[in-house]
Amino acid sequence: MKLSQLAKETSAVIEQGSPELEITSAAGLDIAGRGDISFLANPKYTPQVKETRAGAVFLNGGVEIDRADIAVLRVKDAYVAYTLALRMFFPDRPVEAFVHSTAVIDPSATVASDVEIHANVVIGRHARIGSGVRIFSNVTIYDGAKIGCDTVLHSGVSIRENCEIGERCIIQNNSTIGSHGFGYARTEDKHWLKIPQVGRVVIEDDVEIGANCSIDCASVGESRIKRGAKIDNLVQIGHSCTVGEDALICAQTGLAGSSVIGDRVILAGQVGIAGHLKVGDDAVLTAKSATSHDVEPGKTISGIPAFDNRHWLRSTAAFRRLGELAQKVRDLEKRLLTLEKK
Repeated sequence: MKLSQLAKETSAVIEQGSPELEITSAAGLDIAGRGDISFLANPKYTPQVKETRAGAVFLNGGVEIDRADIAVLRVKDAYVAYTLALRMFFPDRPVEAFVHSTAVIDPSATVASDVEIHANVVIGRHARIGSGVRIFSNVTIYDGAKIGCDTVLHSGVSIRENCEIGERCIIQNNSTIGSHGFGYARTEDKHWLKIPQVGRVVIEDDVEIGANCSIDCASVGESRIKRGAKIDNLVQIGHSCTVGEDALICAQTGLAGSSVIGDRVILAGQVGIAGHLKVGDDAVLTAKSATSHDVEPGKTISGIPAFDNRHWLRSTAAFRRLGELAQKVRDLEKRLLTLEKK
């Protein structure tokens, strides 16, 4: 692809270099070759520009490089432009319509004619599989489940009974959608009585779910993951939870039952959300934080229990000096005791 075409496709302006330059791929600054385009969005990686072999680079406004031999494409967001380039150079393989001979599909299921179904897939009664769906080996789709058009289910995924997956979703290996929620009632003799879990999970369009995740069904009603949410590996979402549009949930995060996560919320790695809480739109919980109270929209909080990030930063700075402060207090006590004796 010529640099001029790449610039057009990524809404970039050629600031340096020939429009006829051939770009064949995209790669990071540290591994890029002469036919690759790379990007620089974070100034801390500027030293890598001196060593890179990239033929071209996307740059944000205000970022400069001292390399006349590298073509420069000026863009609003270098990382987004680089992502668009990657998608152009590495497009998804088209769906190849076939059903493997070892797949087991109940006669009552509705399966579109242009789907790709690999070995040992099991599709239950009255399930519905939309057009352009790709289902890799050893996927199990329970009775009454629905899979929307152009969705991809990777090996080992389980979609439980009556759950609904929207269009253009991606679910990575060994994740389970619709497992029973963790609900028990304690009897008078202190035994645990299982509460029936008869609800379902609804995954809306354009959601991506990482590997080894578990999204529990509701006891009654539904758990819902809204449009465009992105969920990392090893995430647990409890029964009756709602995750808002374009929310980002990072690895090893856990949501207890009936949590409500707003739109565009970011939950960093290993965040914990207690049950029946609401996290407002655009809030951010930093890594290893946990909250036992509602979080206001737009708030950034940290720590256990989590509180305002700015206060948390000051508190952690003070915590590192506790040993020193304790020694100063002991010294002051000794001095005070000496003065009192006089």
